Amino acid sequence: MYPVLLDFGFFRVYSFGLMVAIGFFVASWLVAKELERRGLEPSHMEGYPLAAMIGGVIGARLYYVAEHLERLARDPLATLFGGSGLTWYGGAAGGALTVLIMAWRRGQSLWSISDAFAPGLAAAYAIGRIGCQLAGDGDYGIPSDLPWAMAYPDAIVPTDVPVHPTPVYETMAMGLAAAVLWRLRTQPWANNGRLFGLYLVLSGLERFLVEFVRTNSRVMLGLSVAQITSLIAIVAGLWILAVRPSAPEEAQTSRQPARSPRGGTKKSRARARA
Repeated sequence: MYPVLLDFGFFRVYSFGLMVAIGFFVASWLVAKELERRGLEPSHMEGYPLAAMIGGVIGARLYYVAEHLERLARDPLATLFGGSGLTWYGGAAGGALTVLIMAWRRGQSLWSISDAFAPGLAAAYAIGRIGCQLAGDGDYGIPSDLPWAMAYPDAIVPTDVPVHPTPVYETMAMGLAAAVLWRLRTQPWANNGRLFGLYLVLSGLERFLVEFVRTNSRVMLGLSVAQITSLIAIVAGLWILAVRPSAPEEAQTSRQPARSPRGGTKKSRARARA
């Protein structure tokens, strides 16, 4: 394992942080391309992608704190501002809320924006799990004697016992999901929230299944918190696919007219000249 990729003494490059950064830029590029294709503004990285990142980091931290209230009481500063403990579902919720507020203020369709985010979200998760694998931050699974089982002796959370390399499982599964969503994004039915619904089903199913070989504690009916959250995501995704009608993309977007350098829109200036 390589928790620290480069160590300059005064500055360290952590594998987890690097992969999170790479995941953000890859996802932002994919999202920006889709926002532009769907006619949604702002389509650049400093628009919706950056807003989602900021809201996602805050949401991930709050979700982590809610799961570890005993740590908050014991060491509040480290729990609130420490470098570890960013959870995916909390990040997804925080990012979604931020984008929702931004879309509402701009009078744009949240469903179309959600569709534009779907492939990028899957790709970001897949790349982020590479960071978990390199860092060995405890996201690995239960002991296993399978040929591909791995020990993590030099990890942040070390173990000498061969275990399921669940970050590898998740990278492969969500990498495939990202490829499928990207391939399907131009299909006539993949709008009005339906592509995002498929993302919820795929991501929820992946996490629900991998939790059976993870070390997370069970809280209800033999299921972990992540599995319960995954079931909610799957049901929500299936509901979206069932009730959201497919619609022409023109009806889902709200491209803002380009403005001329002298003020006003091109269309308005053309009418004025006429």
